[in-house]
Amino acid sequence: MARVHNFNAGPASLPLAALERAQRELIDFEGTGMSIIEHSHRGKAYEAVHNEAIKLVRDLLGVSDDYHVLFLQGGASQQFAVVPMNLLPAGKSADYVLTGGWSEKALEEAKRVGNARVAATTADNKKYTRVPKQGELQLDPEAAYVHITSNNTLFGTQWQEFPDTGKVPLVADMSSDILWRKFDVSKFGLIYAGAQKNIGPSGVTLVIVRKDLVDGGRKDIPVIFQYATHAANNSLYNTPPTFAIYLMRNVLAHLASQGGLEAVEANNRKKADTLYGALDELSSYYKAPVAKDSRSTMNVVFRLPTEDLEKKFVADAAKKGMVGLAGHRSTGGVRASIYNAVTLESVETLVAFMREFAKG
Repeated sequence: MARVHNFNAGPASLPLAALERAQRELIDFEGTGMSIIEHSHRGKAYEAVHNEAIKLVRDLLGVSDDYHVLFLQGGASQQFAVVPMNLLPAGKSADYVLTGGWSEKALEEAKRVGNARVAATTADNKKYTRVPKQGELQLDPEAAYVHITSNNTLFGTQWQEFPDTGKVPLVADMSSDILWRKFDVSKFGLIYAGAQKNIGPSGVTLVIVRKDLVDGGRKDIPVIFQYATHAANNSLYNTPPTFAIYLMRNVLAHLASQGGLEAVEANNRKKADTLYGALDELSSYYKAPVAKDSRSTMNVVFRLPTEDLEKKFVADAAKKGMVGLAGHRSTGGVRASIYNAVTLESVETLVAFMREFAKG
């Protein structure tokens, strides 16, 4: 079977090696006579996978013992509400930096829970073409936390350097760029990421949270939504999405086998440089709206001269085995999501098609 060049924004491409491992183990997991899908989440076979996945996250990112690594459900959208439910007490306020649609949704949920304010926004006529600079942030030194979205799938922007929030905990939605490179986890109070873009299938959400924030979190919310509940139970308080975590383990193990995040970053930068280089070279035809210092290495957005040409571009590309190139329904245009699992070969195939298409 010929596999397509998958540029979907999420659920997205997974490493072939991780999928092939799942294929080999699907019917009989490690000689147990049944699939991992059928194993009890309380059994030793699944527990070993679960703990290996946690260790791989810690090893790849250098997560210290000051943090819990949790596997939760509900996606990043649920975390929009769960973060303030845990970390925003009465009488305090939280700062939100708006850089796209998902950060807007996070702010909206926070306002339902407590007091939240806009500390900065780069919206220009409802479009976001850059992330703010440090000097643009109007931060409250007494805020409960500062929330950012590290990468913006809709508009193709990304924080290249994370903001300095002083003593205020920095919270980041990293759903679309977690594990694309190594970074200093100690600069964050909490990180959350839906797995389905860069580290696994849909159904599991990775949360990395400082232990003191968990200990000091609100206890007047439902038990199931308290980080403390899941931290105390190793993310096994209720039945977790076992197969999603198993597949995430496969992906994490693959990343480790490729040389860790240093090698992953080098490959991601080469892919991004290849695609942005073509856009800059062909700028008389393709328009890349994002400021160069805010360009995303994960989601590359661009426009063609007309919407009709954009539709034709997407349709013609699909006929040549390149799928998932339509921009988000709220923004239009073209978007190539080049997450970790997307190969350099796929990007080079897309660039060759772009050159051909521009000739008319």
